[in-house]
Amino acid sequence: MQKYPMTVNGHDALETELKHLKTTERPEVIQAISVAREHGDLSENAEYHAAKEKQGFIEGRIQELESKLSLAQVIDPTTMSGETVRFGATVKIVNEDTDEESTYQIVGEDEASIKEGKVSVTSPIARAMISKVVGDVFEVIAPGGSKGYEILEVSYV
Repeated sequence: MQKYPMTVNGHDALETELKHLKTTERPEVIQAISVAREHGDLSENAEYHAAKEKQGFIEGRIQELESKLSLAQVIDPTTMSGETVRFGATVKIVNEDTDEESTYQIVGEDEASIKEGKVSVTSPIARAMISKVVGDVFEVIAPGGSKGYEILEVSYV
């Protein structure tokens, strides 16, 4: 079985979403279906069909979250240290061509958010950084071409 690596914060966020779906969204859509049924002919009832579609989405998402949480490998970056890039590391890098500095944290797939500086462990840049140490240079092959970076700093926060 495939394990899903995620940080403590990512695990908590998925649990919060699952609880919200089960305690709020699911009862609301059940109530909407019940109200729509009272309107009569279901074959031409747009409210009923919309509610059933939403129910399908909610149930699918609940199953997906339950599966991921059951297979979660929760990693707390604050318990780690060193200069080697691993899952959970916050890495400061510099683009060798433009001297532009960026900072990214390597997180699980569901936690990734480029706006927050979090990249998925499966992303090309994260895969290129894993196992490197401060001072190492690595290359990322992106759709726009190949780019070289140097690791300036590794921290676990």
